[in-house]
Amino acid sequence: MKKTLAVVLAFVLLGTAGGCAHRASAPAETPTLRSGAPNPSPEKRKKTIKVGFSQTGAESVWRVANTESVKNALSEKNGYELIYDDAQQKPENQIRAIRNFIQQKVDYIVLAPLVETGWDSVLEEARRAEIPVIIVDRMVRVSDGDLYTAYIGSNFLKEGQTAVAWLEGVLEKYRRDKKTVNIVNIQGTIGSSAQIGRTAALEAGIRSHPNWKLTAQESGDFIKPKAYEVMSRILKKTSDIDVVYCENDSEAFGAIKALQEAGLKCGVLNGGVIVISFDATSEGLSECLSGRISLNVECNPLQGPYVEKLIRDLSEGKSVEKISYLEETWFDCFTITKDIIDKRVY
Repeated sequence: MKKTLAVVLAFVLLGTAGGCAHRASAPAETPTLRSGAPNPSPEKRKKTIKVGFSQTGAESVWRVANTESVKNALSEKNGYELIYDDAQQKPENQIRAIRNFIQQKVDYIVLAPLVETGWDSVLEEARRAEIPVIIVDRMVRVSDGDLYTAYIGSNFLKEGQTAVAWLEGVLEKYRRDKKTVNIVNIQGTIGSSAQIGRTAALEAGIRSHPNWKLTAQESGDFIKPKAYEVMSRILKKTSDIDVVYCENDSEAFGAIKALQEAGLKCGVLNGGVIVISFDATSEGLSECLSGRISLNVECNPLQGPYVEKLIRDLSEGKSVEKISYLEETWFDCFTITKDIIDKRVY
């Protein structure tokens, strides 16, 4: 009993530590940017700031909220000329957009990269043009860290670790920690930061628990129809599933639909499959309130104000943090309330 109580208290403390989802926080060891980011001249700071924004697409409610947040922050009213480009889920479109931004002589480039790799050449072109590049939401892996100016977004590995720790506690609470636990992982877009971090955390959890078995692992590309197809295909092979670890809300919706059509219950409160999700959109939290999603780890899309502040600081010649993670929390079926959902803006 004491051990179970300790687990529950750990959940509460972890949730408290998550704090406000609208405060940026950078690790203490993160270096302050001193070089590799050209600062605009005093003359440039006086005019309207021209920004090119390359977005991955509009595949989910989360992504739409992310886009609107940046558009609202970098508005004409706030002193910006924003050139927006929707990459429609194609990295090559993002590379083309960045080159177009360079030709249009923007002051800053904001990039939400679809995948982590393949950016060295085009970011080198931006550096030669002395245009600072701000990476948002997902990270890039480049040969030279000075190819981009700063990153603002989520710590996806930490999000996954939060989910794994929660699962450990719930399985212990329900005395299932010694039994075989069959897990399905519906991954996000392969190669994206969110997929890499969340998958890595789950795989590490499985390695440290001999009784956790990875039954299936396949990408749902962060969209409901693909996740539904993937889950339906897996269910034709086996229905012996204890946990479905979906890497965003849209995938969770598709997985739940397939599970229900197969006659399976969803949710730990319902004695069914434990569905874990990420994003914590209003719809996702509603599914949490219903009990169909057991845990939803927050991923904050409202990054626009942080991007705007970063650009203002750079325009004024100030030093900025190289990496800034947004503080995020989590919600589960035991603690979610309608009041929390009503206050959600995405």
